Order: sequence, then structure tokens, then C-alpha cells
Amino acid sequence: MSTTTELVPREQEEEIPSELTAISQEEDDQIHLNGEKLSENNLRRYDSLDMESGGLGRHRRVDHGGATTGIRWGEVVQLAFQSIGVVYGDIGTSPLYVYASTFTDGIKHNDDILGVLSLIFYTLTLIPLVKYIFIVLRANDNGDGGTFALYSLICRYSKVGLIPNQEIEDGDVSTYQLELPNKPMERASKIKSKLENSNSAKYFLLFATMLGTSMVIGDGVLTPCISVLSAVGGIKDATSRMTEDAIVWTSIAILVALFMVQRFGTDKVGYSFAPIICVWFSFIGGIGVYNFIKYDLSVVKAINPKYIVEYFRRNKDQAWISLGGVVLAITGTEALFADVGPLLPIVLAYTGQASFLRKNNDLVSDTFYKSIPDPLYWPMFVVAVLASIIASQAMISGTFSIIQQSLSLGCFPRVKIVHTSAKYEGQVYVPEINYLLMLACVFVTLGFRTTTKIGNAYGIAVVFVMTLTSTFLVLVMIMIWKTHILLIISYVLIIGTVELVYLSSVLYKFDQGGYLPLGFAMILMTIMYIWNYVYTKKYYFELNHKISPEKVQQVIKETNSQRLKGLAIFYSELVHGIPPIFEHYVANVPALHSVLVFVSFKSLPISKIPMDERFLFRRVQPKNLQVFRCVVRYGYKDVRNEEELFERLLVERLKEFIKEDKFENGKDKNLDVERDIEHLDKASRWGVVHMVGEHEEAAAKGANIGKRVLIDYTYNFLKKNLRQSNKVFDIPQKRMLKVGMTYEL
Repeated sequence: MSTTTELVPREQEEEIPSELTAISQEEDDQIHLNGEKLSENNLRRYDSLDMESGGLGRHRRVDHGGATTGIRWGEVVQLAFQSIGVVYGDIGTSPLYVYASTFTDGIKHNDDILGVLSLIFYTLTLIPLVKYIFIVLRANDNGDGGTFALYSLICRYSKVGLIPNQEIEDGDVSTYQLELPNKPMERASKIKSKLENSNSAKYFLLFATMLGTSMVIGDGVLTPCISVLSAVGGIKDATSRMTEDAIVWTSIAILVALFMVQRFGTDKVGYSFAPIICVWFSFIGGIGVYNFIKYDLSVVKAINPKYIVEYFRRNKDQAWISLGGVVLAITGTEALFADVGPLLPIVLAYTGQASFLRKNNDLVSDTFYKSIPDPLYWPMFVVAVLASIIASQAMISGTFSIIQQSLSLGCFPRVKIVHTSAKYEGQVYVPEINYLLMLACVFVTLGFRTTTKIGNAYGIAVVFVMTLTSTFLVLVMIMIWKTHILLIISYVLIIGTVELVYLSSVLYKFDQGGYLPLGFAMILMTIMYIWNYVYTKKYYFELNHKISPEKVQQVIKETNSQRLKGLAIFYSELVHGIPPIFEHYVANVPALHSVLVFVSFKSLPISKIPMDERFLFRRVQPKNLQVFRCVVRYGYKDVRNEEELFERLLVERLKEFIKEDKFENGKDKNLDVERDIEHLDKASRWGVVHMVGEHEEAAAKGANIGKRVLIDYTYNFLKKNLRQSNKVFDIPQKRMLKVGMTYEL
């Protein structure tokens, strides 16, 4: 299949002005190079469809209720109230199991309690407070955080993405926020250049992002298990009839119920959880103060870090191993994207438990429940169980959000994203993932049965994600913030060293349950890599075989095509040009609708795109063909399943583009504009048909056995057992036409 291309040297990309979207036919003819094919290492290609039209279809009005309008203070307060439960649940329930997980062999010396309390205090200060609250939150992507958001931020400032779908107009989106300094430092430029010119660096960043994503998903499995099991386990102190089996099955019943209510969404769940977590913090803070006063006021000495040094001197390698329990005090920090208020009752809880243990060394395995005053035992038990459910909710919600982000990068198989709140953006539910998480939680709880092994696994997942976040943050400091080199070195030496020490400790317990999150990560990363590999290959196949403008005209004019009444929408992910499946369709069905729109879905490395800036139109010349191209741009947290709303918006934006096109291609064109709009109205009234490519992916002839297994079997197995794209995007089944074609990759 022949293609027509325009090649622009990579070093000239930055020099192409945004207005270079209309050129004369003579200029167009001078830069045509026939028969060229584009591979991942060739020069960037612009086709005439990218050049011939200047109408961008950007609409920045604020009357559509999109992201451009402000949120009222009342809504902010409501969201803040909801976040108390969802955000702070995980880190807030850590006092249930930290001391028991740290002193697994009992307390050898009474001052060891002071050493561990000091470790907890300074770990909470350095990681959640200094690192996340004061530093990481500044690296948010339009309010979104996490490893994926940091990766997207880096992709926005340097061309490290593997899909060549960047367009000059993307930088005009209001939420893109690309704010390069006037005098970029040489260090930042060098790092940026090395990343952009190294395929290894690009793959490493993608690999690290996949690893962080997989670990957080694994965290979404382990958090419910350890939190619920720890809370329910407290009942054995009240009655001897509660056996280990009964505790395990009670925990499983609670977990199943938790996952079953996820379909109602965070909006409804958040309101019910927030008051409970407020009561929880009041209880643990108040009991902490009570125990501090009653048992041992001298534990306040733990603020002196010398007790950490003495703890390591006495216990040596055992102290290092115990760090795997201490690190559980900061579980859930990755979800901590708000105020630091709840850290105070958490510190009070640990301080009170330390005071209690100073007088009761032998009760360390059940510190939390044993330290509760008798009159408060049952109320605290009930609140603890409810708080453990909330802790689980925090990571489950985070998992849904991460899956949504991974989809936009082409790193996860197609699953359905359900937007659970019509009022607030970003609250989503993923049915398939919800049930898989539920099954995983049930099997982990049945298999491990105790919090000790789950805690070992939990620690690895937590510290891995924190270490990867620091790696990305250093790149952000160098490339985007242009931070002073001494501050970067200080961050690496202090925060980085602490996290690496914790990482080495949790990895020591690999054979004691620590293998679980790594096993989860390997399975998830394998799935993500396979999907992303084929996704990238498919995009390059379409890019190499895209149809030139001349070919489009030839297909429409020189075949025996008949123009049918109606509007046809061809769906594709190819941004630059028309996909080859169009020619394949016309060859088999020699009839075309009166108006054709080629719709390409594109994800930008930003979290959300205002609705008024989502559509980008171009017209295929000559005008009388009534053929248009439309790039529909989404952020990685935008929801795409809009069904009828998408059709209506597409037609409305296309009309506005036709009106704008009048001013850019001539003056007295009112008659033509009115005729085109009337033609579009008639076509949409006659009916809209959705053309969806039913691609069959196969390894090319001569491919090695590894590639054949990966594409022909593994990828196609995943594809056949998950939702198809038309179901993901809610394309109406009655008006959908599938067009089959085989892609040899």
C-alpha cells in the first residue's frame, strides 16, 4: 500500500509555528516524498491533512459547566469532608498492627520501645510531612497525584512518550500548563535531551511507571486484608469462643460486603465513611493521651533521636529487620493528598501505646486492644472494624483511578470505566477490577490467615511505590522546577537514603510473604507490557499505511461510490491521517454517507481537558467532499463513555468549526457556510452510523516464535476475554457497523 508523506527533521520540530496549518498546493507538492514508511526511529511525519487547515475547533467558553468554571466553597467543603474517610483511612488505621509487626519476637529491652517510637515519629515527619505534604504535592498534575501523574508531567515537558501523536496545538489547551522558565539551566536541558534521544530511558520510565502502578494495585489487595483482619482479630480478647477460623471467615464476609458496595461510588460511600473516621481519630487520640498520662510520661524522651542509635546498637541486624514493621506506620501515605491534621491523633496513639508497653512488655502482640480501657472496649472494637473498612476503601478507590490512568496510555486492556458521580469529576468504578480485587483479597486472607505475613508483603508494596515516587520527583526537580543542585542532593541523601534503608529491610522478608506484591506486580506488568507493546505496534502500522489526501479523493471520486443520506463516523486512534481501514471498507462496500467524519481518540499527558477544548477539526479538501477529520482529546482522568452526548457535541462543534472556517478561507462565504451547516443538519437527522474497526492482530510472516506467542496467542487471549472498544465507549449497538481487517505486526 503506497502512502504520501511529508518529513520534518526532528531538530526542526520546535520551530514549526502553530499557524503552519495551511499551505498552498505548490508548497505541498514540493515536500511530497512518495513511498516512504515511518518506523519508530524515522523522522516525524506531517501529512497534508495536518497542514491544509487552520481551523482548530477550540472553544474556550465557560458556559458549558466544564473544567473552566470555578468550584464553590460549599462544594470544596463537601469534598473535603468526604476525603477524610477515603484519604486518611489507611494511614489512620496503622496503630492496629505496627507494634505487633515490629516486635515479632517480643521486647528484649524496655528502652527498645523508645527507639521504635522515635523511629515512628521521625518517619512520619520525614515521609508524609516533609516529602509528601511539602514537596510531592507541588508536583501534582492539575490536582492529581501519584506515579502516573508524575510520569505524565515529565512527558509534557519532554518527548519521552512512545506514541508519536504529539501536535503543536496540544500546548494551547488551558490545562496543559507548560511553564518553562525564561532561562533554563544547562543541567535541565542536558537531562531533557538525554531522555528524548534515548529509547532505553523512555522504556525505563514506562517500566518504572508500570511497576509503581502494579504495586499500588497490589496495595489495593493487601490493605483490605491486613486492616480488616487486624480489627476483627481484636474480638478474641473478649471471648475465647472466637477461633482463628471464625476470625478469618468473618473478615472475608466483611471484605465481600465492602467490594459489593463499590458500585454505589465514592460520592455516596464517602459521606457515610467520613463521620466514622472522625470518631476513630478522636478515640485513638483520646486513648493515647489517657495511656500516656496513666502509664509512663517519660516516653516523651523518644523525641531525642539518640534512642534510635541506641536501639540499633543493642539489636544490630534485628533492629534493621524490625524496620519492616515500623514502615507500616506510613502505609497509605501515597493517598495522602490533603491537610496534615490527622497526623496528630496518630502520633498520640503511638505515644500512648508506647507508654502502655513500657509497663506491659508481654502484651506487645495485642497492643492496640489491650491498651483500651475496659468501658471503651466494645465501642472501640466496632469503630475499629468500621475504620478498617474505610482504610480499604482508600486503596480500592485509588486502584480504580490508576486503572483509568493506565488505559489512557494504552498500558491496560480495555475495561469499562463507570463515572459514579454526576456532580463531581474523577469518581469512578471499574466492575471487572472490583471483582478481581475481591477474589484476590479472599484468597490472600484464606492463604495467610495472620497479619504477620500480610504485613511483610504490605511493607514491600508501600516502600517500592515511595522509592519510585522519589525517582520521578528528582527528575521533576531537575527538568521542571530547576531546583538548586544542593537541594536535590540533600533530598536524595536524606529522604532517598531513609527509603532505601526501609526497602532493604522489607526485602529481607521476601520469603516470609514479601513475595506476594512482587508476584502481583510481575503478573500485572506482564499484562500491561503485552498490551502496550501491541498497542504501539498497531499505531505504527496505521501510521505507516495511512491514506494520503490524494488517495482519499481517489477513493471517493474514482470508485463507483454512491453517497447515501446520513452521517458516518469512523473511529480510530490514529491522530495523523486517515487509517487504512477506510480504503478496505470502500473496497468492499462501494457506498459512502453524505457526510463523513473520521474521529481519532487521543490521550494527552494531562489529567483533564475542558469540554470546550476537546474537539480539534480539520477538513479534507476539496470542500464539496464533505469529509472531516476530528481529533477528540482526553486527559487520563476524563471519562469517555458519553454515548448520545458525544454525538450531539460532535455535531455542535463541527458546525462551529464550519463557521470559523469561513473567516480563515475567504470573506464572503456566508452562502457556503449556510449550505454546509444545512447539509450537516440533514445528514444528522437522516441518521448517524458508527463505523468501528474490528482489527485482527497477527504477527507478520517471518516473525520469531516469541513475537508470534506474544501477539497471536497472549494478546488475542486478553482481547477476546475483555470488553471491546465499542462497549467501553458505549457506542450504540443498533447504529454500529464493524469493519474487519487484519493487521500484520
